[in-house]
Amino acid sequence: MSVLTLRLAGPLQSWGASARFTRRTTESAPTKSGVIGMLAAASGIERGDDEALVRLGALRFGVRIDQPGTRVRDFQTAHHGVTGASMPLSERFYLADAVFVAALEGDGALLIALHAALCAPVYPPFLGRRSCPPALPVELGLYDDVSLHQALTDEPWQAAPWYRRQHHRDATVSLVVLREAHEDEHDADFQRDQPLSFAVEHRRHALRTVVSRTVDIPNPDAAPRHPRHDPIEALEESA
Repeated sequence: MSVLTLRLAGPLQSWGASARFTRRTTESAPTKSGVIGMLAAASGIERGDDEALVRLGALRFGVRIDQPGTRVRDFQTAHHGVTGASMPLSERFYLADAVFVAALEGDGALLIALHAALCAPVYPPFLGRRSCPPALPVELGLYDDVSLHQALTDEPWQAAPWYRRQHHRDATVSLVVLREAHEDEHDADFQRDQPLSFAVEHRRHALRTVVSRTVDIPNPDAAPRHPRHDPIEALEESA
């Protein structure tokens, strides 16, 4: 199997798995439907092309939380495009200053095509909502004969420099990985973000099993450790 890794970093991100009327929440990490939608847009796949969406949805998905960010809330107003009437006030949630590494595992030819699409997208990528553009190129790497979990373990830490400096005393950092469960993993949770259709008239999502794991990643900015100084040792030597 091949694995495509992505870097999802920007001032704001919003990955909603559910929405209730005017309240638009965000998950704490990117959803599979959101990332698949971004790849479909980059490839020029139209919303009603459910057959192409099924091919993308068959890819196994995982995400590593490199920098969790801060949840923020915004109130938005809008007016009807035709009548000009005021629309209901909406409450929207975002993740500020977050960084994630997402990975998709599956057919090598499909992943090569998706990587090429990200390098020259038909429609520009965004991080969950059109108002959330990425701050850095999304594409990271394309790997052969590597598992989804191994790719999320091997990819270098992508957190911002100011965030890494807060951990300069740590030679390694422990990062949470959320990935699709294997059949023999029985501690999985369920999340309704498996895309079935992005068509405007009948958007549909199915449940997906997700497991949470922790991986240790080397910290490239770790301060060198100095030998422990024992002042009593010098007194003992002079005695």
